[in-house]
Amino acid sequence: MDAHDPVDDFGGGLPELCDLCGAIVVEGGEVFDLVPDSSSVFADRCEFDGWRLVTGCSREHVDMLVEEYRRRPFVDEEQWAARIERALERHGGDLSADRLAEATGLARHEIDRAVAWRNARPRRWRGRCDNGTASP
Repeated sequence: MDAHDPVDDFGGGLPELCDLCGAIVVEGGEVFDLVPDSSSVFADRCEFDGWRLVTGCSREHVDMLVEEYRRRPFVDEEQWAARIERALERHGGDLSADRLAEATGLARHEIDRAVAWRNARPRRWRGRCDNGTASP
Protein backbone atom coordinates (compact mmCIF):
# COMPACT_ATOMS: atom_id res chain seq x y z
CA MET A 1 0.00 0.00 0.00
CA ASP A 2 1.44 3.35 -1.03
CA ALA A 3 1.37 6.18 1.46
CA HIS A 4 -0.21 9.39 0.18
CA ASP A 5 2.21 12.32 0.24
CA PRO A 6 0.24 15.56 0.71
CA VAL A 7 3.14 17.52 -0.80
CA ASP A 8 2.23 15.93 -4.14
CA ASP A 9 -1.08 17.80 -4.00
CA PHE A 10 0.88 21.05 -4.32
CA GLY A 11 2.96 20.30 -7.40
CA GLY A 12 5.87 18.81 -5.46
CA GLY A 13 6.59 22.03 -3.55
CA LEU A 14 5.56 22.98 -0.07
CA PRO A 15 2.31 24.91 0.16
CA GLU A 16 2.09 28.45 1.48
CA LEU A 17 0.57 28.86 4.91
CA CYS A 18 -1.35 31.87 6.13
CA ASP A 19 0.90 33.75 8.55
CA LEU A 20 -2.14 34.65 10.65
CA CYS A 21 -4.23 31.49 10.94
CA GLY A 22 -1.89 28.82 9.55
CA ALA A 23 -4.35 27.64 6.91
CA ILE A 24 -2.91 26.01 3.81
CA VAL A 25 -3.29 28.44 0.92
CA VAL A 26 -4.06 27.00 -2.48
CA GLU A 27 -1.53 28.04 -5.12
CA GLY A 28 -2.70 31.23 -6.76
CA GLY A 29 -4.93 32.13 -3.81
CA GLU A 30 -2.17 33.72 -1.75
CA VAL A 31 -2.27 37.37 -0.77
CA PHE A 32 1.07 39.01 0.00
CA ASP A 33 2.28 42.29 1.44
CA LEU A 34 5.56 43.74 2.66
CA VAL A 35 5.76 45.01 6.21
CA PRO A 36 8.57 46.77 8.08
CA ASP A 37 10.32 44.42 10.50
CA SER A 38 13.61 45.28 12.19
CA SER A 39 14.36 41.60 12.85
CA SER A 40 14.33 40.72 9.16
CA VAL A 41 17.54 40.42 7.14
CA PHE A 42 18.21 38.50 3.96
CA ALA A 43 21.29 36.42 3.22
CA ASP A 44 21.64 37.57 -0.39
CA ARG A 45 19.27 40.49 -0.88
CA CYS A 46 20.43 43.26 1.46
CA GLU A 47 18.05 45.75 -0.17
CA PHE A 48 15.17 43.90 1.51
CA ASP A 49 16.65 44.15 5.01
CA GLY A 50 14.05 45.54 7.38
CA TRP A 51 11.13 44.19 5.36
CA ARG A 52 9.17 40.97 5.79
CA LEU A 53 6.90 39.37 3.21
CA VAL A 54 3.70 38.25 4.89
CA THR A 55 1.35 35.70 3.35
CA GLY A 56 -2.35 35.44 3.97
CA CYS A 57 -5.22 33.27 2.89
CA SER A 58 -7.32 36.39 2.33
CA ARG A 59 -6.94 40.16 2.00
CA GLU A 60 -8.55 40.46 5.45
CA HIS A 61 -5.85 38.29 7.06
CA VAL A 62 -3.06 40.17 5.30
CA ASP A 63 -4.58 43.48 6.41
CA MET A 64 -4.62 42.19 10.01
CA LEU A 65 -0.95 41.18 9.70
CA VAL A 66 -0.04 44.58 8.25
CA GLU A 67 -1.79 46.27 11.19
CA GLU A 68 0.00 43.99 13.67
CA TYR A 69 3.40 44.87 12.21
CA ARG A 70 2.46 48.57 12.02
CA ARG A 71 2.00 48.57 15.81
CA ARG A 72 5.38 46.92 16.41
CA PRO A 73 8.31 49.24 16.97
CA PHE A 74 11.07 49.21 14.38
CA VAL A 75 14.25 49.01 16.47
CA ASP A 76 17.23 50.27 14.51
CA GLU A 77 19.66 48.51 16.84
CA GLU A 78 17.95 45.17 16.21
CA GLN A 79 18.31 45.67 12.44
CA TRP A 80 21.94 46.69 12.80
CA ALA A 81 22.72 43.71 15.06
CA ALA A 82 21.27 41.35 12.45
CA ARG A 83 23.37 42.98 9.74
CA ILE A 84 26.48 42.59 11.92
CA GLU A 85 25.69 38.92 12.51
CA ARG A 86 25.26 38.34 8.78
CA ALA A 87 28.59 40.04 8.02
CA LEU A 88 30.40 38.02 10.69
CA GLU A 89 28.92 34.77 9.34
CA ARG A 90 29.99 35.64 5.81
CA HIS A 91 33.55 36.38 6.94
CA GLY A 92 34.01 33.56 9.45
CA GLY A 93 33.68 35.87 12.44
CA ASP A 94 37.01 37.55 11.66
CA LEU A 95 36.58 41.23 10.85
CA SER A 96 38.35 44.30 12.15
CA ALA A 97 36.15 47.19 13.26
CA ASP A 98 36.85 49.03 10.00
CA ARG A 99 36.07 45.99 7.85
CA LEU A 100 32.91 45.32 9.88
CA ALA A 101 31.75 48.89 9.24
CA GLU A 102 32.46 48.44 5.53
CA ALA A 103 30.72 45.04 5.35
CA THR A 104 27.58 46.29 7.12
CA GLY A 105 27.41 49.86 5.85
CA LEU A 106 27.12 50.98 9.47
CA ALA A 107 28.96 53.79 11.23
CA ARG A 108 31.07 52.88 14.26
CA HIS A 109 28.55 54.46 16.67
CA GLU A 110 25.76 52.37 15.09
CA ILE A 111 27.83 49.21 15.57
CA ASP A 112 28.44 50.17 19.20
CA ARG A 113 24.71 50.76 19.76
CA ALA A 114 23.84 47.43 18.09
CA VAL A 115 26.32 45.54 20.26
CA ALA A 116 25.00 47.26 23.40
CA TRP A 117 21.41 46.40 22.39
CA ARG A 118 22.36 42.76 21.72
CA ASN A 119 24.25 42.43 25.00
CA ALA A 120 21.41 43.97 27.02
CA ARG A 121 18.94 41.24 26.04
CA PRO A 122 20.55 38.39 28.03
CA ARG A 123 21.06 40.74 30.99
CA ARG A 124 17.33 41.58 31.04
CA TRP A 125 16.44 37.88 30.85
CA ARG A 126 18.89 37.02 33.64
CA GLY A 127 17.48 39.86 35.72
CA ARG A 128 13.95 38.50 35.37
CA CYS A 129 15.10 35.00 36.30
CA ASP A 130 17.07 36.23 39.29
CA ASN A 131 13.93 37.99 40.54
CA GLY A 132 11.95 34.78 40.22
CA THR A 133 9.63 36.21 37.55
CA ALA A 134 10.72 33.93 34.70
CA SER A 135 11.78 30.33 34.54
CA PRO A 136 15.03 29.35 32.79
